[in-house]
Amino acid sequence: MYKILIVEDDEIIAKSIKNHLQSWGYAVECVEEFKEVMTHFVEYGPQLVLLDISLTSYNGFHWCSEIRKVSKVPIIFISSAADNMNLVMAINMGGDDFIPKPFDLTILTTKVQALLRRTYEFSTNSQLLEHKGAILNISDSTLIYQQNKIELSKNDFKILHILLENKGKTVTRDALMTKLWETDHFIDDNTLTVNMTRLRKKLEDFDLTGFIKTKKGIGYLVD
Repeated sequence: MYKILIVEDDEIIAKSIKNHLQSWGYAVECVEEFKEVMTHFVEYGPQLVLLDISLTSYNGFHWCSEIRKVSKVPIIFISSAADNMNLVMAINMGGDDFIPKPFDLTILTTKVQALLRRTYEFSTNSQLLEHKGAILNISDSTLIYQQNKIELSKNDFKILHILLENKGKTVTRDALMTKLWETDHFIDDNTLTVNMTRLRKKLEDFDLTGFIKTKKGIGYLVD
């Protein structure tokens, strides 16, 4: 079942689209907190996004740009602002289609079906892990936070990957060392400490102080 995320601040329109698409067998969610679109996007993991342009807080162009930093998921703009400038902007920002309001729900469904068919017949969506607004992109080993793309070393990525996969749980130092160096041979315990210190400094440089917590004598976690 394909999952669709609706980013539309007109509650009546959003619910109408949701009910109609659900009747066609799609799983559908509507964003309700428009300052947290990316958090909802990552947690829900949709295969398609329906995105209005005029939203509270940031507009649809902003959120399209943010999504495109981490995902190639198809995006259809739905807006009453259907002049040529907005049409061009929508495509240039990474949108795949544009449906002007008011629209027929049958037409919307037909476009959704066609775009999903074209997209997922050939490819799949990248994997993403999110915590407190920071998004780890599994496909290219980068971390996105507040519009900054943080380049990670191989060990940086491995540490964050295992911690985010076990969010809320303490990962032991032994488990981290096995994951990082994939060997049964002895690794100096201080080597992990050095790697963790470097990663934390990198995160602090991007205002992610305290992102990784220490459980003294046990290991590390994010929660």
